[in-house]
Amino acid sequence: MSTQPPSAPAIRLLSIDFDCPDPVELARFYGDALGLPTVYSSDDFVLLGREGSPGLGFIRVADYRPPTWPDPSQGKQAHMELGVDDLEAAQARMLALGATEPPVQPHPDHRRVLLDPAGHPFCISTQD
Repeated sequence: MSTQPPSAPAIRLLSIDFDCPDPVELARFYGDALGLPTVYSSDDFVLLGREGSPGLGFIRVADYRPPTWPDPSQGKQAHMELGVDDLEAAQARMLALGATEPPVQPHPDHRRVLLDPAGHPFCISTQD
């Protein structure tokens, strides 16, 4: 009988997927923001990514209801943190791409909360 523990199965992240009303629109936003190409596209799903790396997927949901952050009545559903060198410049770029700014900014000196075109909150933050 072997005393070696069984090896764990290899598990790797393939993608993080977001529900949304329009996957093409949301993929365009994140593709432009992050410089990610479209790997796969159909009427109901778009995947962004690069060979050998996890991707971002966007899935059409007919009765999609956006998060109401910071109001908890419709939860965040997903949350991304994006690192930036210059908060002001990054915020201006994301707003120009179609993000919106919610009225609440918990830590505006180091992190800005923005909403993507489908209403998902995400943060841009510096490391200092």
